Amino acid sequence: MSYLAVSALVFVIACVFSMLGLGGALLYIPLFKWFGFDFKTVAIPTGLFLNGITALSAAVYYLRAGMVDVRGAVPMALASLVGAPIGAYFTHFVSSEKLVLFFAMAMFIAGARMLLVSSQPEPKKLLSYTKRVFIASVASFFIGFLAGFLGIGGGFLFVPLLIALGYPTKQAAATCALIVVFSSFSGFLGHAVEGRFEPKLLLLATFAVIAGSQLGARIMRHKMKAKWIKRLFGLVLIVVALKLGLKVVLK
Repeated sequence: MSYLAVSALVFVIACVFSMLGLGGALLYIPLFKWFGFDFKTVAIPTGLFLNGITALSAAVYYLRAGMVDVRGAVPMALASLVGAPIGAYFTHFVSSEKLVLFFAMAMFIAGARMLLVSSQPEPKKLLSYTKRVFIASVASFFIGFLAGFLGIGGGFLFVPLLIALGYPTKQAAATCALIVVFSSFSGFLGHAVEGRFEPKLLLLATFAVIAGSQLGARIMRHKMKAKWIKRLFGLVLIVVALKLGLKVVLK
């Protein structure tokens, strides 16, 4: 019964997060832990794997629909992949608590701003490709660095970045899905060696993720308004910020 219950919840999470171009590991991992699966050996590797499958499934749909800026996404993905191991390396030398609190505050402000500007008109013009790639690559390197340093997924930072560069909200979320594919599976490989998998959980959850992400991608494309996506994303940023901040304060 628990396998069916957890798979149903995974379906819902995949549906919602695929609308935002995200993978869902933020909720998959604590969900598996809550249902009694071992946190380190099962919850983390399985959650990261499903994170990648969610993003990949949604990205395939968005690519077919012509919503993804591939030329813009690839440099961002590569820059974040370079930054992540450097950030992980610096964890040996720098205390992360103050940085986490600063990061959480910045995320909270970004989420609140997203909510406040959600009703504003969509951008009408992108920056030039050269400027866009330069700014996005530098920013993506630091996103990857922070993700590696703090041990979190950085996917939720790409949508605000893309919107700031002039991307319409739906294209920003769709392009983010492709970027998240790269970071998700690189993170998964780092934990897969020490992890183990529950075959029944993995099979049912994978089917749930594919079905949920396909449904979510279709809803996002045809039903969701840009302001709804911004509001939902703003709420996600605020929740993640509170989670990070409370984790340090209550430690």
